[in-house]
Amino acid sequence: MKYFLILLTLTSLNLKAQTDLNFNKRFVECEDKWVAFQINKDSSYNYGFIYIDPTAGLTLNFEGSFKINSNFKFIPKKLDKTSMKVRLQANNVKVALIPEGKLEELEVKIIPDWLKLYKSDSNSIQRLYNLGYMYNGWNECSKGLTFLLKANEINSEFKGLAVELAFSYNCLGDYEKAVKVLQKALSTNPTDAYVNKELIYAQLKSGKLEDASKSCKEALAICKDTSYNGENCYNLLYTFYEKKDKENFSIWLEETKKWSSSNAELTKSIKTMENNI
Repeated sequence: MKYFLILLTLTSLNLKAQTDLNFNKRFVECEDKWVAFQINKDSSYNYGFIYIDPTAGLTLNFEGSFKINSNFKFIPKKLDKTSMKVRLQANNVKVALIPEGKLEELEVKIIPDWLKLYKSDSNSIQRLYNLGYMYNGWNECSKGLTFLLKANEINSEFKGLAVELAFSYNCLGDYEKAVKVLQKALSTNPTDAYVNKELIYAQLKSGKLEDASKSCKEALAICKDTSYNGENCYNLLYTFYEKKDKENFSIWLEETKKWSSSNAELTKSIKTMENNI
């Protein structure tokens, strides 16, 4: 009898282990996977399939909810509608991968039949660029770079590709490569404010302060889009502050104040640096 009770206990524990949901995955780690969300007040779990829509990016095909009964079986409650698609935003929400052994109980296939509709142009430059852009946005720059490099092999002049490549390089700390890519991009479109911003950032991070100052002056002079002027000047000023370079700090102080006047946080920081340098 004792052996039988132990056997039942071990069996129960094994069944429970197979149903355990570990909420330790970000959305971006769950491409082409079935996932469950944190438990609801009624002890149910919302679930769905995460995939990449070439246009919308990371997307959840929401299926419905399920409960786990006393025998650790998943009992699904499907949506009345065919499906509901939700575009997923970059955040810190954690979900659980649903064990493959439980998918039959949820009455779904490991890979849904409809997924092939989103895989038809998997090697097109637009899709590769979109994937790189998406992963960069999720701060998964190493993975984003792999797609962007493939796109670059197809057409290095593809619109927006150069600056997205540079974003990956900057994110990964490979500033020299970022500078090289951005300088090439600016040779054909010198007034692109975002490209200039990324170049100034890369030059600052690689210690090329004179180059960064020159780039910042040029951007201020020729870029019609002024939305990055405050950020560019502030980054330059802060670097001179860190270096205790009073001469260059003074040169950039008024320009930085001018472009940061509408940002209370930056204005406060500038005042603090000015008082402490």
